[in-house]
Amino acid sequence: MRLGGRLAGAIEILADIETRRRPVADALKDWGLSHRFAGSGDRAAIGNIVYDALRMKLSHGWLMDDDSAAALGYAVLLRQWGFTPDSLARELDGDSFAPAALGSEQLSAFAARRIEDAPPHVQGDIPEWVQPSLETAFGDDWLDEAKALAKRPTLDLRANTLKASRDKVLKALDRVGAQAAQIARYGIRIPAGEGPSRLPNVTAELSFQKGWFEVQDEGSQIVADLVDPREGEQVLDFCAGGGGKTLAMAAAMHNKGQVHAYDADRKRLAPIIERLKRAGTHNVQVHDSISAITPLTGRFDRVLVDAPCTGTGTWRRRPDTKWRLTLRNLQERVEQQKEALAEASAYVKPGGELLYVTCSLLPEENDDQVRDFCEAHPEFEIASAFDTWERLFSASGSRPRSRNGLTLTLSPAATDTDGFFFCRMRRRS
Repeated sequence: MRLGGRLAGAIEILADIETRRRPVADALKDWGLSHRFAGSGDRAAIGNIVYDALRMKLSHGWLMDDDSAAALGYAVLLRQWGFTPDSLARELDGDSFAPAALGSEQLSAFAARRIEDAPPHVQGDIPEWVQPSLETAFGDDWLDEAKALAKRPTLDLRANTLKASRDKVLKALDRVGAQAAQIARYGIRIPAGEGPSRLPNVTAELSFQKGWFEVQDEGSQIVADLVDPREGEQVLDFCAGGGGKTLAMAAAMHNKGQVHAYDADRKRLAPIIERLKRAGTHNVQVHDSISAITPLTGRFDRVLVDAPCTGTGTWRRRPDTKWRLTLRNLQERVEQQKEALAEASAYVKPGGELLYVTCSLLPEENDDQVRDFCEAHPEFEIASAFDTWERLFSASGSRPRSRNGLTLTLSPAATDTDGFFFCRMRRRS
């Protein structure tokens, strides 16, 4: 397919997402099934246009004075892919599959408008109601953080040290441009690429099948390391999900001690079994029933609560969720987090630690949440996470953000990772 056909396909998918209010992954999959003539390179390019458009939906629409699917698709090529109106017109000339050309109104608006004149939330490509929360979290830097959430993410991997060193994995993935991550000790990064370029399918690599590495954002790797699990300890991953942090902690413990992975959602937990086998992990017990861990109340050295959240820190990877998020969603997540923290805290032994993590950047889910928890549970106190940060990551030269010098926040702008919040709480008695 030429560019015109790819652009037309992307516009069709963007219209489907808007009309049917459906996840972008589902819309892309359905389009691919009904257009089997499109090759893998075509599907990747179309997907890139769609994701780029969704990441910068507000600013694209404002500059075009039109937020239709067609205007958004064209804006991607003009703002992000390096085309000018003239060069794009030449590229699409004679392409019978190209969509209708932009109208004079859109072209005039695009030529006349400056993004600096747009409302701040439009410049940052975030829902307007989220702006006050980001201002609270980041102060004068909130707009830089918002803009960073609208960029393409890298593909991040974690070397599984139970089976291979990072250098060994880097050598195996040299042909796909793999590089050592800046912060995470065992992290590997593949650049995002530009325009129609596609990321490699690393799960098809023999080294992946051998269990040498896992796909995991660098920020997720960092917070798993900050839990700081030790050999021989008893650790509970209370909201384990697919097991990314469980696997990282088990490897950090060198298969010694025990990690108990629990999640009430059996569907989310299901992938962990195959991942554990591939990784060669032997110190993990998996539970999908709370009754299985109830006898272990008050016996864990560390309890990790990777809480359900709005996912605002992952908007680079899931930009469609940015436009579906509502204040009601946030309020529901805050209540779920309170319940998860209260329930999980019972499993921490005296002198043990409760580690709270979200992939959110909103203070309502982060600093406000742990402050309220400690007020309601005075046997817990917030301890500094920066001692562990300095010991593990000071050589990177990166520094996470913090509102109080105790908790820390990773973000695309500050640490070039997805957004994550981390808090360490110790049980006094």
